[in-house]
Amino acid sequence: MHRYQWMAGVVAGLLGMAGAARAEAPRVELRAVAELGFLDVLAHSLREGSDGTIFRFPEDGGQDNLYTFVRLSAELSLRGRHTVVFLVQPLDIQTQGVLRRDVTIDGLTFPENTPLDVRYAFPFYRASYLYDLLGDPERELSVGASLQLRNATFVFTSADGTLRRANRDVGPVPLLKVRVRWPLSRNWWVGLEADGSYAPTAIINGDDDSATEGALLDASLRGGVRITDSVEAFLNLRYLGGGARGTSDDNGEEFGDGFTSNWLSTATVSLGIQYRLPAPD
Repeated sequence: MHRYQWMAGVVAGLLGMAGAARAEAPRVELRAVAELGFLDVLAHSLREGSDGTIFRFPEDGGQDNLYTFVRLSAELSLRGRHTVVFLVQPLDIQTQGVLRRDVTIDGLTFPENTPLDVRYAFPFYRASYLYDLLGDPERELSVGASLQLRNATFVFTSADGTLRRANRDVGPVPLLKVRVRWPLSRNWWVGLEADGSYAPTAIINGDDDSATEGALLDASLRGGVRITDSVEAFLNLRYLGGGARGTSDDNGEEFGDGFTSNWLSTATVSLGIQYRLPAPD
């Protein structure tokens, strides 16, 4: 009789411990993530107008330096499986140079030896949903989708202000998303994250012209360390690239025939910090 009483006590104790562990696991968790580092333009070309010059930004526009990279995001995790992410990615590169050749942009020719001010701004905002297939607090294999809003501005101005071409474009970009995190020890971990899409038709990439195609890949590899229960730091290596090619009515409202071909490839190195704030039940 005493033996059964002892076994019942052990089982009750184990069940109590499991219940306590479940109670400690947050049903709702809020995370804030910030990255700061530098961006290197690997390749970048733009052609405005079907008869325009292929403008190569590193050679023609002075994009051969390193540029400040900042990324901010907020994540809301529900029941350890569902995560909603909102991301803000500024990207505004302003350079100066002197043209070594004639360059035609949307029907306007900038002659050789023109001092040129160039602005290439491509910030974006992204909302994502992820579902964790593992449901493990230390390991993650999540899949989902993102919707990105591009907000592009391209401006070419002669230094004396007499010549200028500007182009602006706002539109949605749907993406597929995957994220992995794997522990190496109690405090150290590695992970990868990727958002990407290829849109061969305007129906997918949000343009009115069926001949438009676009692509985007935002992929990163990172390694991190847990500093406290709430704070983690990580080193992140990222490839960010993509672009579009086609003819749009929006591009041809003022000058040219609306044709644009814009392709960008960059690499970033950044240090990041994540702060975890459990929300009250």
